[in-house]
Amino acid sequence: MKISDILSRKERVLSFEFFPPKKVENEHILFESIERLKRWNPDFVSVTYGAGGSTRDKTLDWTKKIKDDYLLNVMMHLTCIASTREGVINILKELKKSGIDNIFALRGDIPEELDNIEEAFKDFRYASDLVRLIREVDDSFSIGVAGYPEGHIECPNIGEDIENLKKKVDQGADFIITQLFFDNRYFYDYLDMLEKYCITLPVIAGIMPIINIKQVIKFTDMCGATVPEYLKNKMMDRSPEEMLNIGVDFATKQCRDLLENNVKGLHFYTLNRSRATINVLKNLNLD
Repeated sequence: MKISDILSRKERVLSFEFFPPKKVENEHILFESIERLKRWNPDFVSVTYGAGGSTRDKTLDWTKKIKDDYLLNVMMHLTCIASTREGVINILKELKKSGIDNIFALRGDIPEELDNIEEAFKDFRYASDLVRLIREVDDSFSIGVAGYPEGHIECPNIGEDIENLKKKVDQGADFIITQLFFDNRYFYDYLDMLEKYCITLPVIAGIMPIINIKQVIKFTDMCGATVPEYLKNKMMDRSPEEMLNIGVDFATKQCRDLLENNVKGLHFYTLNRSRATINVLKNLNLD
């Protein structure tokens, strides 16, 4: 089912993100997480895609598997950096053949192994180029794009970042899912700025319950998101169980505030784990 259609008829959506396990021995963790989270009847789930298509085959396989074996509505991430036009078109054909209606269109990260960076931009330079190609090849897909409440780390300012988002919207994007954030003020300010740029697409908030503060700090340093200092201080040098409880409590309060302010949806970055997300959902009485 198209996510754009779901968004048009529902007041709020719920979704989860997974990634293809790199090791076969870790697949059971994803199996278990999907089984546990499935009972919340997500409107869709997404499967990530490595830089330069490094997990392309696994992403396609897992997208199909989650759709067919778990009967969930799936959105596949698709990056275009270091990809060819022909390669992307073949993926679109495969998705259509498999009955997958939803794509999350991203530029992606430049593969580290490339000697010549310009090789990465041979056929695509921006995510907007990918959105345009998808619409040209098959206009039936529902297309999501990324939004960055604190600005993309490569952009000099938030205004330029929103201009880039506007290009993706103008090429045919249907909805926006944000990068994770931990201070809702960034999200609300972002919505206000989108309105000024006449961007009216539904915006789904990206949420990551913190279960390991050092891991999250490392991740946010790479993506440009901010972890509040008081939260860092509160979680440092705590046991794994204490960090989990603090992270769940923080995410619960964050989501409750978003729901009270009529957020269009919550998209949980699960990291293939289910416990923290389930605890947040229970706290919110969304079961």
